[in-house]
Amino acid sequence: MEYSPYDPWADIYDAVYSYVRADIPFYTQEAVESGGPVLELGVGTGRIAIPTAQLGIDVVGIDTSEAMLSQARRKLKSLREGSGDVELIAADMREFDLRHESGAQRKFPLITIPFRGFLALMTVEEQIRTFERIRSHLSPGGRLVFNIFVPDPNIAFEQSDVPRYLNDVTDPATGTSYVLYQQSWYETYDQIVSIRMMIEELDDDSVVVRKMYRDYSLRYCHRWEIHHLLVMCGFEIEDLWGDFDRSVFTPGSTEMIWVARRG
Repeated sequence: MEYSPYDPWADIYDAVYSYVRADIPFYTQEAVESGGPVLELGVGTGRIAIPTAQLGIDVVGIDTSEAMLSQARRKLKSLREGSGDVELIAADMREFDLRHESGAQRKFPLITIPFRGFLALMTVEEQIRTFERIRSHLSPGGRLVFNIFVPDPNIAFEQSDVPRYLNDVTDPATGTSYVLYQQSWYETYDQIVSIRMMIEELDDDSVVVRKMYRDYSLRYCHRWEIHHLLVMCGFEIEDLWGDFDRSVFTPGSTEMIWVARRG
């Protein structure tokens, strides 16, 4: 694979997003109920795939970032006996075509895109191609599960030159402490949000010893936009949850968790 904009995240990704935990039980439960194998798009460092495998479910994970996949492969060494297999493949969710040695296309009862990975698709054409690829790899009656954030107009109109405090986190592997800040620039014509995350690494005396910047872009999507895209691409919408506890989607929800079945 060519260079991925997520390669620079690989060494700090697990630390920066160590506070994101609520989605793990949700996705692992979906995987267990499907019986596996699960195809995870945007598998990254295995944040979801590895806990899934620990429950005995086979996982195939694809990602464009070789650096992120390298981190995931390193973590696979800690899988205990009896865990499911994890197969990691460098591939693009817009173009993947997974086949058996016989040449037949591989099918999955469940395909997931955790942690807003779908928003990395920058155009409607890319979104449609991805849904088409997903549908062709789903078993009859198979399901697609993914989550994205609900666009927040208040954040969109914030002054982008003012960093916004995001979180304090601790690397679960090393104990290193970080403070996270974020700046966002919204471009409403193409629905692109450009994000700069500022990561301050602290020593034991809470003195900043290193400051890192990580830039990335997302294309935010609205509820009915996703609804119509799914239907147009041959999916039947089964559920739309407002949180990972499967609570009903409401006007106050900040997350959209979509469950769609292959039509």
